[in-house]
Amino acid sequence: MRVVSLLPSATEIVYALGLGESLHGVTFECDEPSDARREKTVVVGGRDTRGMTPGDIDAYVREAGPAVYTLHAGALARLQPDLILTQDLCRVCALPSGQVERALDHLGCRADVLSLDPHSLDDVLRTISAVGLRAGVPQRAEAVLARLRARLDAVRDAVAARPRPRVVVVEWIDPPFPAGHWIPDLVTAAGGEPLAARPGARSAATTWDELTGARPDVVIVSPCGAHLDAATDQARGIAHRFPDAEIWAIDADGLVVRPGPRLIDGVEAIAAILHPDAVPPRPEAVTRVR
Repeated sequence: MRVVSLLPSATEIVYALGLGESLHGVTFECDEPSDARREKTVVVGGRDTRGMTPGDIDAYVREAGPAVYTLHAGALARLQPDLILTQDLCRVCALPSGQVERALDHLGCRADVLSLDPHSLDDVLRTISAVGLRAGVPQRAEAVLARLRARLDAVRDAVAARPRPRVVVVEWIDPPFPAGHWIPDLVTAAGGEPLAARPGARSAATTWDELTGARPDVVIVSPCGAHLDAATDQARGIAHRFPDAEIWAIDADGLVVRPGPRLIDGVEAIAAILHPDAVPPRPEAVTRVR
């Protein structure tokens, strides 16, 4: 089976299922594993936002609309894929499936298109089953899920009897966005109480008054599209807004915002922040700012 992934989280799922050699097309953002783009065709392009401020990026996304990502339709057609993995969840995260299907119709390509649109942590785990089923490896998917669920259960057991710190997760800082979709589930599984969050729903811009008014014990800065260094810089920039809270930055793209297998790493990392005497530390994944 020839597989094309149009979002980084799907690429991670494909590799977790042991199907890396079947993956022929990826996006310019697919960076996990580190060699994910090696000898693959990049079929989705976009603007390099490194060097832009969060406010500049927000303005660019609002102005660009559907043009945030570019589908290289000719390159996609030449791959002759059997299965294309895409999404309809967020136009800022990847191409929507409707745009892909229109391009395929225009090109006369008959690939199977699977849209992965999780809203909760449980939904994310179900997408792994869905990819395994469509790719013809359902038993591999169940084995991957068994390992992930065992790790999740271990964290939940470790923090079950402990007080739950009040947590605000900041997904973007200019303008401020609170945690949405599966991210509140990560906090809950890690033994925290998510505040000012949108569980299962799309995150939307809010005010700093709403976030500071929640009076969190812990603030975790997890900007979409950012790894740990950039998240740390942004956390330092907003720390003054929460004088009474611990301030942490986390590798957002690696552990929190991409709906794939590494969300369980994210649960473990958040649990280590909230309950450091119960869960092993993850120093490579988080930075304490204050």
